[in-house]
Amino acid sequence: MNEILSWILDLVQSVDPVLRTALAGIAIMLETSVLVGLIVPGDTVVIVASTAVDGPVEFVSLVIVVVVGALVGESIGFALGRFFGPRIRGSRLGRKIGDRHWQRAENYLDRRGGIAVFISRFLPVLHSLIPLTVGMSTMSYRKFISWTVPACLLWAITYVSVGSAAAGTYRELADRLHYAGYIFVGIIAAFLVVIFIVKKVLNRTQERHMNQAGDGDANTVDDDGMPSR
Repeated sequence: MNEILSWILDLVQSVDPVLRTALAGIAIMLETSVLVGLIVPGDTVVIVASTAVDGPVEFVSLVIVVVVGALVGESIGFALGRFFGPRIRGSRLGRKIGDRHWQRAENYLDRRGGIAVFISRFLPVLHSLIPLTVGMSTMSYRKFISWTVPACLLWAITYVSVGSAAAGTYRELADRLHYAGYIFVGIIAAFLVVIFIVKKVLNRTQERHMNQAGDGDANTVDDDGMPSR
């Protein structure tokens, strides 16, 4: 296990840091742009890139590039939603996603406003549909970006921290423990389990907001998530 893992980590680290960081930013940009997040595993690319982080400068650089990539992708989704939203929703891909998912995103945004933008970053399917849906709504880009920046920052710091910490722990223990590779796998597996549970809990607690129609205005939201009238 140690030999295989060391070979993989060394291979990733052998990639030029600038190129490696840029690829992570591009991957997350594609993930958060219009519907590509349903196909491109941006989170996997970020974790792989973070295993090669060497020092605080590379850590901060990767976090910044990932956040910028996510914001660019979400901004593209917002712009496309603003100018071509109905056409995209009615396209072949939009129909393949299903009207139910589109309606849930619309309901959620109507009833939760900015909170929906923040939380959706951590939910499957919605994190790709919400930027488009916001573009088609009454919410301004300024309000949208003010909610999505902290969500993207939290997401990036979490993923980069776990990936770099797991790889760093492995490298410290590899020469002393023959089962160090299993510790690395255990850290990543535990993280993925926690992420899975968090997504399930978030989805369950927000479910009622996705299944009930709002008032059609993403800016009028009360503290309980119900639209103001």
